Amino acid sequence: MQQRFPLKPLCLVVLQALACHAYAAADAVDAAADSSVAGSIVGPVQTVEITGRGQSRQVQNINKADLAEALPGTSPLKVLEKLPGVNFQSADPFGAYEWSARFSVRGFNQNQLGFTLDGVPLGDMSYGNNNGLHISRAISSENVGNVTVSQGAGAVGTASTSNLGGTVQFFTLAPSEQRGLTFAQTFGSDSTSRTFARVDTGLINNVVKAYISGTRQRTDKTKGGGGQDQDQLNSQFVFNFGENSLTGFLNYSDRREVDYQDVSLEMVRRLGYGWDNYQPDWQRAVDAARNKFSGAVNSLDDAYYSAGGLRKDTIGGLTLNLNFTNNLALKTTIYHHDNDGQGHWYTPYVATDAANPISLRTTEYSIGRDGVTSDLTWEVGNHTITAGLWGERSNHNATRNYYKVTGPADTMFFLANPFRTDFKQNFVTTTSQYYVADTLSAMDGKLKINAGFKAMDVDIKATNIIGTRAAGDLDAEKKFLPQAGFNYALSSDDEVFGSASKNMRAFQPGVNGPFSQTQAAYNAGVGKLKPETSVNLDFGYRFKRADIQGSVAVYNARFDDRLLSVATCAGIVGCPSTFVNVGKIDTKGLEAIAVWKFNREISWFNSYTFNDSKYKSDYTDNNKLVAVSGKQVVDAPRSLFNTEVSYESGTWFARAGGKYTGKRYYTYLNDGGVPSFWLANLSAGYKLKSLGMLKDLSLQVNVTNLFDKQYISSIGTNGFQASDVGGTAQTLLTGAPRQVFFTLNGKL
Repeated sequence: MQQRFPLKPLCLVVLQALACHAYAAADAVDAAADSSVAGSIVGPVQTVEITGRGQSRQVQNINKADLAEALPGTSPLKVLEKLPGVNFQSADPFGAYEWSARFSVRGFNQNQLGFTLDGVPLGDMSYGNNNGLHISRAISSENVGNVTVSQGAGAVGTASTSNLGGTVQFFTLAPSEQRGLTFAQTFGSDSTSRTFARVDTGLINNVVKAYISGTRQRTDKTKGGGGQDQDQLNSQFVFNFGENSLTGFLNYSDRREVDYQDVSLEMVRRLGYGWDNYQPDWQRAVDAARNKFSGAVNSLDDAYYSAGGLRKDTIGGLTLNLNFTNNLALKTTIYHHDNDGQGHWYTPYVATDAANPISLRTTEYSIGRDGVTSDLTWEVGNHTITAGLWGERSNHNATRNYYKVTGPADTMFFLANPFRTDFKQNFVTTTSQYYVADTLSAMDGKLKINAGFKAMDVDIKATNIIGTRAAGDLDAEKKFLPQAGFNYALSSDDEVFGSASKNMRAFQPGVNGPFSQTQAAYNAGVGKLKPETSVNLDFGYRFKRADIQGSVAVYNARFDDRLLSVATCAGIVGCPSTFVNVGKIDTKGLEAIAVWKFNREISWFNSYTFNDSKYKSDYTDNNKLVAVSGKQVVDAPRSLFNTEVSYESGTWFARAGGKYTGKRYYTYLNDGGVPSFWLANLSAGYKLKSLGMLKDLSLQVNVTNLFDKQYISSIGTNGFQASDVGGTAQTLLTGAPRQVFFTLNGKL
């Protein structure tokens, strides 16, 4: 028999030390500033598949048991915040408010990661809507079956042009083979009401099965006026013929969200955590636009009347799975995505007319994407050979308009007939990618070695229709982006792994990319513009015992040609940005995760991350040196710690836990930052089983921000700045106060 390592005493000592370190750090911050506690609890049973067994990379999976027990409507990204390396922030309790959603892994922000749904690319899920859509709009959270996170290098065949630092893959909960109706009704704080219903056909004639679902959510903001509402329709079918299948899906989303006011540290001190825009007080907004301030307000930018975002999306696809033999399979997906979006901002900087000093400024988006992915898998001897391709054409428009307003009317709908247009641009992006990889199994399956590469070419043709923003043709191409890794089983329950990969992020079209500059600035810098690249190294150890399992990983990443879009004025003014190359970033860190099952009812989950990401080069902006070398990367906390205890008796369930987030900087010179904080949540429920025709009934209560603490959640909402010594940069959002929700789930 192979010797297994005595892990339990060591794990307990390590995890307790990490917990004490995090608590001590939080206590130190509390002594100097008002820290805060809120959090993410997702379900009664610890079901995180933390081992990623057989993988050569650091990989974790969140499955349906965790996702289903989360607060309905919670973004799957928020559910992932418990995993090592993952930092997620949002100003709302659901994590679905897109202006505030901030997701990063190992210091790589959301725009530098790759996201897919059933293999269909979601782009970088940026708020500016240029090449995809957010997961909260792509599918209702109740229809997500599982999520796979690769913190370092994603799979070489992932359909993404932005996965410098890892990938997140979402998978739809397949149609059930049993006919039935699933429903969930949620009520709670701030007049929240969420209704979800899904009908499954069951397996018909042993050939086809399908589902269709509808979701309606209405909720007021936690402060200020306005709501954040969404309607969704999701559908999928699976048609089996022999050993093959044809799967199709069509999803629709209509989301309308009124924004919270972006704040600065100075504003929080002067106006408090409960400060927001003026809505519904129109007269106060008009007075402020005329420099007549009241209360503690002393600036035109302390508040506006209101702001908001509207998004309509339709995304669908067909996937053909062909199994030619037991060893040869081909999977091909075609997809289409349509998007219309408007971002509204009542601005006092442009008047409607002499009598009305406010107008409504919009940023308007449209996307039409068509694409295809195809993947071939061939098992021959002790080799598994994979190869594939991805092609996409995206037509994207971005426009800045102004509309007349005369009073506090409801404007949360798509507007037309502006009285002024500042700019209008069109971007046609053509993407082509192919890959080849081989996995070798040796030593009776104990050793697995994989190696492969991908080639990528992304061409953007930008046309300036109105205004002075840049136009041109910009291409990002790499013909050889290699990836390699190994996995070696020390025993049936212990393994070591390692991987190395090189990735490229293509240039970004739209309002946040290099074409957001003036033509003169673009022409002056385009010759030195290079696409961002990264090299990621991963090494780790996984273990599994009867009552404890986990993993430890160390990593290093070199990030070259980091491109920064530097804000040059207040966000509402919308000045062209400065686009600069800040050179290299070095990242190194450690991740640890463990789940200990005390018995059948009680388990304890812990994860810890130490991440050190630093700029390694200074840069110049308008011929001025910005000495950022050696500074911490913005919005990249050095320490993250998550702990949860869960109880499951078969009838009753409960979970309590908290997450520690270390200090984060929002300036490149690190003179502006927000303190560390703890977030804690509680969830509990009772399974009613059956009641008449109703089956699998359960009643659940979720409490977010359990201790009702005040804290800064999202940073960089209006971009990052070089320096903010006075704390006046208006680029922060406060976190949601304590919220309580009740949900009844069941089936018919």
